[in-house]
Amino acid sequence: MPTDTTSPGAVPGSRALAHPAREEIRLAGVLHALADPMRLRVVCRLAAAEGELNCADIELPVSKSTCTHHFRVLREHGVIEQFYRGTAKMNRLRTADLETLFPGLIDDVLRAADLQACRLGEE
Repeated sequence: MPTDTTSPGAVPGSRALAHPAREEIRLAGVLHALADPMRLRVVCRLAAAEGELNCADIELPVSKSTCTHHFRVLREHGVIEQFYRGTAKMNRLRTADLETLFPGLIDDVLRAADLQACRLGEE
């Protein structure tokens, strides 16, 4: 069951978004979230930023409602953490949680995505 959490750095009393607790994150859900090219693009962008990014900082070639869907899937499956800072919805990878649960998975996925981009000339 997702829990409402207020992230570090979020303004106290701000709108909290539901995130699964670490022990609720499942490999099948993470792999499902990472299987979509747009969601994988979001994860790669967040990893490259090595921190948090506003939703608007991650451009995807889809409608705003579709972007919202992709971010929600990533959040609900425990891949990213989202929180509001003022009116901006901020995003960051749940690197520590994912590394604890599935050691090396995210690094391997990011490396594979990079190799694929090079192979397909999408750098």
